[in-house]
Amino acid sequence: VIKCKAAVAWAPGKPLSVEEVEVAPPKAGEVRIKIVATGICHTDDHILKGSLPNVEFPVIPGHEGAGIVESIGEGVTSVKPGDKVIPLCIPQCGECSFCRNPESNCCQQSHFSEPQNLLPDKTSRFSCKGKQIHHFLWVSTFAEYTVVPEYTVAKIDAAAPLDKVCLFGCGFSTGYGAAINTAKVKPGSTCAVFGLGGVGLSVVMGCKAAGASRIIAVDINKDKFAKAKQLGATDCINPQDFKKPIQEVLTEMTGQGVDYSFEAIGHADTMIAALASCNMNTGVCVMIGVVDSEISIDPMLLLTGRTWKGTMLGGWKTRECIPKLVSSYLEKKFNPDLLITHTLPFAKVNEGFELLHAGKSIRTVLLF
Repeated sequence: VIKCKAAVAWAPGKPLSVEEVEVAPPKAGEVRIKIVATGICHTDDHILKGSLPNVEFPVIPGHEGAGIVESIGEGVTSVKPGDKVIPLCIPQCGECSFCRNPESNCCQQSHFSEPQNLLPDKTSRFSCKGKQIHHFLWVSTFAEYTVVPEYTVAKIDAAAPLDKVCLFGCGFSTGYGAAINTAKVKPGSTCAVFGLGGVGLSVVMGCKAAGASRIIAVDINKDKFAKAKQLGATDCINPQDFKKPIQEVLTEMTGQGVDYSFEAIGHADTMIAALASCNMNTGVCVMIGVVDSEISIDPMLLLTGRTWKGTMLGGWKTRECIPKLVSSYLEKKFNPDLLITHTLPFAKVNEGFELLHAGKSIRTVLLF
C-alpha cells in the first residue's frame, strides 16, 4: 500500500480537499501508475458541481493525466514498471463488438455500459481516513498514484514530456479528433467552432490540419480570440455583439451556412445554434460538450439533410491511436503546448478551478 496525496471531492458543491490517501497494489490485470502531470478539464468541474450523472462520492476526480508505471498486477503484458503512459477515460478492451468494429471507439467496458466508480471487480483501490474513496472513469488522475485496468493504459514514447502530453488524455485528442475523425473535415471547407476552451481550440487545430479554408471561432470571451487566431481561426465572433441569433450571423457570413460546426461548450441552446448554423443540405454538426439537460429541436433542421453527430475522445481507438498521436506531436506535426496557459503545483488544485471559472485559463496543468 502506498500513502500519497490526492484531491478528494467529499460531496457535491464543495471544493476539493487535498488529503493523504492509501492506494492499494494492483490486482490481476491492473496497473499502478505514478501520475506526474494532470490537466483540469471542464468535466471535472461538472463532478464538483454534482451535475455529472452516475458519479459516487467521495471520489477522486481527474481524467487527463500522464505518468509512469510503478507496478503491475498478475497477467499484465503490455506495460512494465518505468514505462511512460497515459491513462484512458475510454478503455479499449480489444474484444467487444465495438472494439472489433473499425468505425467505433466506445468500448463496451466504458461508463456508457455501467458506471466506472469502482474497478471492474467492484472494489476501490483508494481509501482515506478509513473510508472507501470512489474512482472516476477508472483513472482518477488527481492522485499521485492511481490503479487502472490494463485495457485503459496507453504506453507512449519514452521521449514524451509528461507535463505536455497529459492533454492527450482528454482535451487535445477530443477536439482534434472531432475534426479529423468524426466530422472528417474536407480541404477547402468552412467550419464554425462554438467555445474556445482547450477542446474548442483543439478543434480549430484539427480543422486547420484538415485543410479547412475558413474557420470561424465563436465565444463570448474575447480574450480567447488571439489564441484562436494563432492556432488557425480565420474569423472570431462574439454572439453578444449581434442583435440576431448567432446561427443567422454565421449563415449570412458564409452564404448558406458552414460545412461543419462543432459545439464544445455543453449548453442546449448553443447545441441547437451549432446545428442550425451548418448548411441545411450537407452540413455536419458535431456535439462535443457534455450537456446536463435534454434538448428539443425542430426536426426540419435534420429533414433537409443535416447530420448531427456526437464524439467521445475524438473518435480515437484509444490504446492504439493515442501513442501514435504522441509520436506525431514529437515530430512537431502540431503544437498543443499552446493550450497550456497555467502550470501549478498539485496543492493549488482549487486555484486551478478558480482560473477556469474566471475564464482566465485555457488549460491548467498540475504537477506532482
